[in-house]
Amino acid sequence: MAAVEEHLTGGNVTAGVVRVGATVRRPVGPQTDAVDALLAHLHAVGFTGAPRPLGRDERGRQVLEYVPGELTEDLDPRHLPDIARMLRDLHAAAASFTPPPGAVWHTEIPPVGVPGSPVGEVICHHDAAPWNLVRADRGWVLIDWDNAGPGSRAWELAYASLTCCGMRPERPIPESAARLRSFVDGYGLDPALRPALAALLGVNAGAMYDLLATGARDGRQPWARIYTEDGAFWRGVADHLHANVAEWRSALGEE
Repeated sequence: MAAVEEHLTGGNVTAGVVRVGATVRRPVGPQTDAVDALLAHLHAVGFTGAPRPLGRDERGRQVLEYVPGELTEDLDPRHLPDIARMLRDLHAAAASFTPPPGAVWHTEIPPVGVPGSPVGEVICHHDAAPWNLVRADRGWVLIDWDNAGPGSRAWELAYASLTCCGMRPERPIPESAARLRSFVDGYGLDPALRPALAALLGVNAGAMYDLLATGARDGRQPWARIYTEDGAFWRGVADHLHANVAEWRSALGEE
């Protein structure tokens, strides 16, 4: 009897991603071997915030551990420090990873570095956001690793901060600032990097908008669809974050 395949939806899930029992099966791309090597390393060093890689199935698809739990894009602010600590632990675990020879990565948005946190210092997830977070029995788990690749801690933390803290224009600035402080304190970011992080927030949101706009122009999915649905949202978020850098720097002041 053939195994039952349940198509997975939500977020920016790639077409053809299915659940089979306690596993997830995904189409293989040029980056899959490097992603599997990274996930195997994370598991080996005890990082629990990622699914375990389980090889390939009879159809050549990537096989990953299915992580049961709650998936919600509306995060409780009380959970922000724990999510940030998971991200810190990811970066610490990835720091000892040596990519396999000829590793190929598929990072959609070129990362930006700052003094003290340069591009290439660590392999990052590059989409650490509510739509890729599962609240599991073992803690917070990041799924959908196809965009993993070399990055900088500051760039990844900026993206995770603005998405997980919900730093959108309609949220009062003091509330967003408090959430940002809670998240960054949870990560334990070096005080010397905090002013640079505040400035990266708008740059990061603007890079997301540019990805969507370029995807719409070129007819690339899912970016063209997301641009139609959320392009104006990301442009507004970028403008809002740029306009209030002083507020974010103030919030991230002395610990």
